[in-house]
Amino acid sequence: MSIQSSFAGVALPLPVAVVPLRRSVSLIRAKVEPSEKTVEIMRKFSEQYARRSETYFCVDKGVTSVVIKGLADHKETLGAPLCPCRHYDDKAAEAAQGFWNCPCVPMRERKECHCMLFLTPDNDFAGREQSITLDEIKVSTSNL
Repeated sequence: MSIQSSFAGVALPLPVAVVPLRRSVSLIRAKVEPSEKTVEIMRKFSEQYARRSETYFCVDKGVTSVVIKGLADHKETLGAPLCPCRHYDDKAAEAAQGFWNCPCVPMRERKECHCMLFLTPDNDFAGREQSITLDEIKVSTSNL
C-alpha cells in the first residue's frame, strides 16, 4: 500500500504501515554495559581456560571480544557466566542449572565451544593466541 507525496513538484510513492495503537505503555530498557571490572575478570578467566584446555581464541579477535563481554554481562545480571550465544526462554533458570555456564558441558566434555571462544588447534577459525587485552576488547566492541 502506498500514498503519493509531493516533493518539489514530483510525486513520490511512500510506504504506509498501519500500526494499531495500544492503550498500555511499554517500557524500553536501555542496554547497560557490564563493568570494566567484570569484563576484566572474564578476560582473565578466558585466557586461563584457553591455556588449561589447550584451545585458542578465534583468529578474529572481534568474536572473542563480543563473547567475553557477553559472559561479563551475564555474570553481572545473572550471577553466572551463561553462554551468550544461545537463546534461552528463562536465562535465570538456565544459569541456575549450570549446563550452559562457561565453560559449558559440551566444552568441558568434548571441547566443543558454540561461541567460538575456545577453539581446538585443528579448527579452521582458531588463531594462535590464548590472550587478549582489555583494550582489544574495548576497541572491538566500541561500536556495538
